[in-house]
Amino acid sequence: MKVAVIYASTTGNTEAMANAINEQVKAGGAEVVFGTADSADSAAVLACDVLLLGSPAMGDEVLEDSVEEFFGKIEGSLSGKKVALFGSYDWGDGQWLRDWEDRVKSCGATVTTESLKVQLTPDDAGIAECKAWAAKAIA
Repeated sequence: MKVAVIYASTTGNTEAMANAINEQVKAGGAEVVFGTADSADSAAVLACDVLLLGSPAMGDEVLEDSVEEFFGKIEGSLSGKKVALFGSYDWGDGQWLRDWEDRVKSCGATVTTESLKVQLTPDDAGIAECKAWAAKAIA
């Protein structure tokens, strides 16, 4: 199985989540395309079996700019793809992930599991949650 883990991080919180997710996916034996949204290769990501995409909540609970730009490039090619979303936030209730999930579904993609959100920096329990989520997202 080939899995893409693509994310953006402004404070390191979503990056910590992505690293834990990447570690779990690799431990499960998958081949991983891992990187940030601003340097991700759209074709390589779309060639994967499962896409795990992450973004911190920005401003009024919207995607980080580089994630918005990258997602815009692949959005029209997601029909039939398996996708799961993750991200960190400071305040709010996760609206940016619900909105993003709606966009993923409207493209014809299958959301493999509920989106994962962690408030601020993931502690040990948060890292464990990221790993458990990753295992579920690619199952």
